[in-house]
Amino acid sequence: MTGTPSIWTRPERGSRGPQATHSRDEIVRAAITLADTDGLAAVSMRAVAGALGTGAGTLYRHLSSRDDLLDLMADQVVAELRPYPEPGPDWTGALLDLARAQLELNRRHPWLMDALPRDSGAGPEALAWFDHCLRVLTPVPADSAAKFETIGVMTGVVSLFARNERSSPPPVLTGLDVTAYPHLVAAIGEPGAPRPDLLERILRGLFAALLTSDPEADL
Repeated sequence: MTGTPSIWTRPERGSRGPQATHSRDEIVRAAITLADTDGLAAVSMRAVAGALGTGAGTLYRHLSSRDDLLDLMADQVVAELRPYPEPGPDWTGALLDLARAQLELNRRHPWLMDALPRDSGAGPEALAWFDHCLRVLTPVPADSAAKFETIGVMTGVVSLFARNERSSPPPVLTGLDVTAYPHLVAAIGEPGAPRPDLLERILRGLFAALLTSDPEADL
């Protein structure tokens, strides 16, 4: 017995549920707006249908489940990474541009980090982005495994930066005897110094470690 076909291989409009009153694209855009405003937990078939002024049953003409909707939402926002920077001899600069674009994407759609990765696999826009990253890395004399690992690590570091931006500041140390934690007290009380493009500095080091035989190489 085979399972339900992937959302990427099924026709846009099926026969299940009442007659559809909105296109699949309209449904996905309404869900993205809802997630941007209220978070991923607010996205349900009923809530999206309500935002469109229709019944939840009509959504099943296009979708089998909420998971289908999340797949389409994630892939549609990944399309915002276009247009991709043209690859050239400065592959490090091109990858850094892609990483910065990823960070901006996560800032616009904070729920994306909770929606990815999808168990159902990557959609066409995610595959196109990954393919472009490999195209950028064409001049690099490293094997495919190292290139795949580099792209994965880059995405992971970007996600960590995005999550850190969303996290709450450290709790104020009140009501406790903090003399036993002098380093913590000093660190919290010390004003933070500007750190120019920390993302770039970290990624350059990782690229060198993953893709070159000389970890000290200037990329």
